[in-house]
Amino acid sequence: MSDALPFTLAAVALLGSPGPAIAALLAVGRAQGFRASLPFFIALQLGLALAAGLSTAGLVSVFTAIPAVERALMLIALAYLVWLAWKIGSAPLGGVEVSTASSLGQGFLLGIANPKAYLAFASLIASFAILPRGSVGDGAAKWAILVAVMIVVDLAWLAAGAALGGLKLSSRAERAMNLAMAAGILAAAALAFL
Repeated sequence: MSDALPFTLAAVALLGSPGPAIAALLAVGRAQGFRASLPFFIALQLGLALAAGLSTAGLVSVFTAIPAVERALMLIALAYLVWLAWKIGSAPLGGVEVSTASSLGQGFLLGIANPKAYLAFASLIASFAILPRGSVGDGAAKWAILVAVMIVVDLAWLAAGAALGGLKLSSRAERAMNLAMAAGILAAAALAFL
């Protein structure tokens, strides 16, 4: 029997829960509005789709089987997430302006280096069978569902961030929101590395 529906529901729960990418989508959406944030969103989705593909193909297991490579990847991901948290937490009031070129690179890097996403992908892929387990079709179906769920869930978070941008907040409330989003990124990163 196919686990497509339970897989999809679990993907919505895991991929829709707060983490580094969602905190970044909220921050970028709030600072730049929905339309101006689309380059960041698209680049993030491309990075996440590649990460989901690597996870589905089992290549992440190969990388993590070599301790030095695993440690290097973890340090790169951690350094990026700490930098991202700092950038959001220290953003000037009114938000950060990000050029389209840098938002493309930042979005892709966040997608491909997001430890929470890899943990979610690995857990989902190993826990469900949509088609006969181990078949190419099973992996392709899981990847397609993961990508579709990511797009829908992340669009919703981006829209929420853009809606927050329309709120008139006091300087103190805006600084608190920036710090809360930065803390969310650091907490998600810490949990992923434990």
